[in-house]
Amino acid sequence: MIGDNPSRFHSSREQGATVKDWGGRIPVALVFPGTYHIGMSSLGYQTVYSILNSYNDIVCERVFSDSNYKSIESDRPLSDYAVIAFSISSELDYFNAIEMMSSSSIPLKSADRGPSHPVIVAGGPCVTANPEPLTPFLDAFVIGEGEPILPAFVDVITDTAGGSRDDTLQGLADINGMYVPRLNKGRTVTRQWVRNLDDFATTSAVLTRYTEFSNMYLVEVARGCPWGCRFCLAGYLFRPYRFRSASNLLKQCEQGLKLTGKIGLLGACVSDHPEIDELTSQLRKMGAAISVSSLRVKPLSDAVLRALKESGAGNLTLAPEAGSEMLRRAINKGINGEDIISAADRIIHADFRQLKMYFMIGLPTETEDDIEEIIALASEIKERGERRRSGCRIILAIEPFVPKAGTPFQRLPMAGEKVLRKRLSYLKRRLEKRGIEVRSESVPWAVVQAVLSRGDGRLAPALAATAGDRTLSTWRKALSDSSIDADFYIGREIPLKERLPWNYIDSGVKNDYLETEAERASEGRTTPPCPIGTECHRCGVC
Repeated sequence: MIGDNPSRFHSSREQGATVKDWGGRIPVALVFPGTYHIGMSSLGYQTVYSILNSYNDIVCERVFSDSNYKSIESDRPLSDYAVIAFSISSELDYFNAIEMMSSSSIPLKSADRGPSHPVIVAGGPCVTANPEPLTPFLDAFVIGEGEPILPAFVDVITDTAGGSRDDTLQGLADINGMYVPRLNKGRTVTRQWVRNLDDFATTSAVLTRYTEFSNMYLVEVARGCPWGCRFCLAGYLFRPYRFRSASNLLKQCEQGLKLTGKIGLLGACVSDHPEIDELTSQLRKMGAAISVSSLRVKPLSDAVLRALKESGAGNLTLAPEAGSEMLRRAINKGINGEDIISAADRIIHADFRQLKMYFMIGLPTETEDDIEEIIALASEIKERGERRRSGCRIILAIEPFVPKAGTPFQRLPMAGEKVLRKRLSYLKRRLEKRGIEVRSESVPWAVVQAVLSRGDGRLAPALAATAGDRTLSTWRKALSDSSIDADFYIGREIPLKERLPWNYIDSGVKNDYLETEAERASEGRTTPPCPIGTECHRCGVC
């Protein structure tokens, strides 16, 4: 049991946390607006914690939604810090962020804060894509990856310490990749990204068993994804695909093995690393038990499967996303039905106990026939598994499609809630009869996520109204009280001539490329993946 003091509970069970004396240092609260369990599973969150604490003038401490809004390291409240930095990974985190600010004796709106209040910033994929719904509340946003921005960020907050709040905000507004709504309004903000990942070590800073990756040393293998799935925020927001050299990764893992015997390899598509076979082979020779965050259906490395099996892994996950060939072409998945069956067969024949597969419903152009194709595909895999081993466990994880800013599908509507509920219920009814477990994301909350993903500053009053009561009913009432129709944000296709709320964010991907990809999707035409290790100049990032 965690008890009444979660900070003390977690800090006493960690390895590697940084505890500094506050004397003469600028205190920064690094806030994950979610639970400790989820936040400490985020390698990005841990990386920022490590970088900030590498500066002698900074003391960075962690705060979570289940730590009584106090830091793990010193049990101090948010109002004690000079800077509050939110790491936001999902639009649904906005509600916790609003609650944490409003409960900390800090004015909720940036315009109401004075010299004695902390400077509040936020970073993360969703706010990089579209910060608009949070702009009245945050003083500044980090647009892009933290490594190239943090040195200048630290310079500003140290140089202006003890000075005026306006000086700090002006200094932040002058940094490439920082967006200060009060000062940058109307100005293009360019996403920042790391050119050479080998220049930075992205590994676990703190080990704990109270996380999804229990006492596992996490190492980022690659960043971005070359495949260009048209619905995927990460695939566009973290372009181009970059990977660390195997020699660099092995050095990082060697340090990790001094702390634990378990190594977790992270990335959007770990199995696409050009040296993945060599990397996993060497790690096994070093005695490491290996886990990976993602395996692509194709290519699926035998060496990786063998290393995972030898490491004791019992469960593997694949992401076909769609059941029909036509829909997979529309989303540019780059695999076919035979690829999926072949990958599932290899996993089953390697005697993994469980295969989990991710599918989406409500994708653009989806029909009821596409739902039948999910059922047929999953049923065939289940039957083939049963022939191999009685009790073969197949799990389908179903997520509603949510249109994301900065992707080719950013202007397309979301399927209606009734349609999504109907299709999800049908999938469960048909598949569970066949012994296939179906797990699903909440349809109503997916709708909320979509509203925030494509939203603008007009949503701010509704977000503020949820402070203290983060329920669907409160959110819906708040929208109604603000005369906001959720369908305006998600139920229509946004015309090309209509200005997007986030159009001042320059992700590097050209708008005409996104429009062309959306057109190719409607025609069922695929686009080849980005070449690995070379520049292609198609989308504009390289």
